[in-house]
Amino acid sequence: MSSLIKCIIIDGDELDRLVIQHHIRQYDKIEIIASFDSAEKAVPYLEFPIDLLICETSLHGMSGLEFGKLGHKIPACVFLSSHPELAAEAFEIDALDFVIKPFKAERFHYSMEKVFSFFEMKEKSECFDALLGENCIKIKENGNVSQIRLTDILYLEALKDYTMLVTHEKKHCVLDSLGNLLHKSFFSSFIRIHRSYAVPRHFIRRKSSNEIELIHQIRLPIGRTYKQSLSFLNP
Repeated sequence: MSSLIKCIIIDGDELDRLVIQHHIRQYDKIEIIASFDSAEKAVPYLEFPIDLLICETSLHGMSGLEFGKLGHKIPACVFLSSHPELAAEAFEIDALDFVIKPFKAERFHYSMEKVFSFFEMKEKSECFDALLGENCIKIKENGNVSQIRLTDILYLEALKDYTMLVTHEKKHCVLDSLGNLLHKSFFSSFIRIHRSYAVPRHFIRRKSSNEIELIHQIRLPIGRTYKQSLSFLNP
């Protein structure tokens, strides 16, 4: 990554804030801009270019999830919580990760690896170029042009304004939202199963109440609002 990741931290517990800051300072690529004990105090910082939000879900006054909705322009958000039942709501607002408290150093490190991977993908995504022929697209990544057959794409994964095209061999990131891609005619064979995922209909092998199984034993969650659109798979 060519620039520092600018981060703000929100947690009502002073000791937890210090622990988070301690972990963050181990990464040279992240710069802590500010740390707050409430979401209300952090609101003015939404006017500044923030890359990463690390936020407790349960706060006095405005909740962390409410602040996450206000800060929807922040590229990456990691929620911390002692309430695992809030994970689904966090991912509905495009959280990059949801870490259960009390967390171990290894789990926090895994979360930061996800953050770094996200920003590396974001930098590489110069453009989603064009359709090549009938069944191929080309993507420009790091100055190199890759050609991908549509039939090789296992699923699409949303990352804010970006979308990952996941094949068996590699993940390609393009600068276009999942919703926009699905409106393009050459993705007409894909169906959205979740806010974050769309899959080719012909790769679906089975469906349960909460997930889809694709080829290669890939399992992806079904979002509540998309269950009706998958009713055609019901026995």
